[in-house]
Amino acid sequence: MSSTDPAAVTEQFAAEYARNAVPAMLKAIASIKRYNRFVLLGALATSYLHQGHYLWTQKAGYFAYLVPLIFDAAMVSMLTVVRTSGIAKDAKRGALVVFACAALLSATINFASPGSLGLRLVFALVVVLVIGVELVAGRIRPDFAAIQAEAAALLTAARDLANKAEQTTEPTPETVEATAVVDTPPAAAPVAMAAPALTPIPAARPEVPAHLVPTARFAIRQHEQTNGRPITADELAALLTVTPAIARELLHTINGHTAAVNGTPVAGGAR
Repeated sequence: MSSTDPAAVTEQFAAEYARNAVPAMLKAIASIKRYNRFVLLGALATSYLHQGHYLWTQKAGYFAYLVPLIFDAAMVSMLTVVRTSGIAKDAKRGALVVFACAALLSATINFASPGSLGLRLVFALVVVLVIGVELVAGRIRPDFAAIQAEAAALLTAARDLANKAEQTTEPTPETVEATAVVDTPPAAAPVAMAAPALTPIPAARPEVPAHLVPTARFAIRQHEQTNGRPITADELAALLTVTPAIARELLHTINGHTAAVNGTPVAGGAR
């Protein structure tokens, strides 16, 4: 039977989101780029064959199929320069000018070919389709700000529901009063005893609340995907509103290795 506890349901959803959201998004982006590449190649092939056939009828010989190929390759090359980040701005401006000239000439040849006005417009607009597909393909990328905002909202909701679940399990005033009323025995007479040798007792490690593990796993994965580095114990403690000691135990429980405090590894240690 499935659980109806809101905190458990939210934590389970948060864990599933962290596990599936990014791979699904990357798969969708890859699929979109494949379709764009198919549209681009189809539009270039249509324009190339149409121009080659027209130039062949104009007695251009075998050059009729070479010239359109050169112009199509130039357009793709210049568009690649324009939409690639990191290239100098003056190079991008020059590539945009060359691309505009090649696209205008290609569209003109398509429009000048024989046929009805509607047919010539269709072949001229094929070049415009090449422009649009390439410009859109260069802007396809994840929106990390939106992902971070959605993850933060989901994490906050899971933490609030977990806090409400903890508050419902707190003892009532009647229970506290009943346990406080106990018989106090009289104080015994002091007896002189020799002080025993003190044996150092290792500090007990804090217990990790089970309901925090899915939320912490979600926060750790989102931090690594967004910042490209492991989260520190202090950062996890701030996100979950817990002590650094509990955050270190959560990191040790989830990652199975030493945690880090302010970027410095701290041994998670065996109990």
